[in-house]
Amino acid sequence: MIKDQTMKILIRADASLQIGSGHIMRCLTLAHELSRRGHTVRFICRALPGHLGETIERAGFGLVLLPVPPQAVRLPESGRCELLRSKNERSELCQNEAKTATHFQPAHAHWLPVSQAQDAVDCVPPIRAFAPDWIICDHYALSAEWELAAKAAAGSRLMAIDDLADRPHAADLLLDQNLGHTPADYAGLVPPACRLLTGTRYALLREEFAAWRAASLQRRAAQAETGCLKHILVNLGGVDKDNHTLAVLQALSGSLPADCRVTVVMGKTAPHTAAVQAFADSAPYPCRVLVGANNMAELMAEADLAIGAAGSTSWERCCLGLPTMMLVLAENQRGIAVALQAAGAALSLKTAEIAVSKFVPVISYFSRSENLAAMFAKAAALCDGKGAARVVSHLS
Repeated sequence: MIKDQTMKILIRADASLQIGSGHIMRCLTLAHELSRRGHTVRFICRALPGHLGETIERAGFGLVLLPVPPQAVRLPESGRCELLRSKNERSELCQNEAKTATHFQPAHAHWLPVSQAQDAVDCVPPIRAFAPDWIICDHYALSAEWELAAKAAAGSRLMAIDDLADRPHAADLLLDQNLGHTPADYAGLVPPACRLLTGTRYALLREEFAAWRAASLQRRAAQAETGCLKHILVNLGGVDKDNHTLAVLQALSGSLPADCRVTVVMGKTAPHTAAVQAFADSAPYPCRVLVGANNMAELMAEADLAIGAAGSTSWERCCLGLPTMMLVLAENQRGIAVALQAAGAALSLKTAEIAVSKFVPVISYFSRSENLAAMFAKAAALCDGKGAARVVSHLS
């Protein structure tokens, strides 16, 4: 259990037009739960385009914003490392962690404009100044190399948040909130004493989702017999840099029931909001666009179907029993999409399948009340919205 005395927690995470907003948003959920219990939370972020620093500060948390060097070392996406597949590879990495960590390049190293060694050098001064009890690192580009340096800076313990199990960690505690993931996925990637929290019972959802859960499930249960598809919520993350949202709205033009309306939610840093709004203004169906909405749980509870990305919002939709047409926007989302479809909690499409010809049969499927009811029940069984409190209870 968490101790009565307060602690200082430092969170290292980034958002950008490339990374998206999901890592910062789930860390903010954790930060709010920690703050509610009296702990002090501070963030370190890199000043990448779309970094969400203002969002963090408006939420009441301290922020150290690291600059992007003018001649930053950018690791090309084509140079990604293969995932560590064999147990022998993993064991070799962790047998001499301090030595081997410096020779491993994470698959998402291109998410940082500097090497992780340089990122650690930049982070050490604010870590020492703050002297946190815990460091929480949620970043696919950072691995044991960065974690060892960060822990040594002030003698802190470290919690890693991961979804991929593709790199070594020097963590005391590791969280992987994804469906079907188990401690076995991290065999050889973490120290023997590392505690592992895996699965959707630890999904980091804001309090509003647990608060709206009962009303959302009640509404869906009441509509199970006679309900039909009348309201679709489209939300493809906070950025959607490739403007899949517009492609989805265009595809819906030839596939929606006559009395169905659409609500689109976009992030404040989304680069294609104007184009989406222009289409919505003349769409052949009722369509509204909301930017930076702060009532996502309410919007999800009111919708009959979501069209969304296979990222961390997946667990928000499950908590509220919201049936989903899920789009895989990045390779690191594929595992979530496969697991949710296998569980009957969503249908998955590739972005290349955003077309009227693909959407017509899918919308027809969701237009049947029995299919909506079956999916809502399976989704709701996966996540109850209390994960943040469970995770914080392990920080002591």
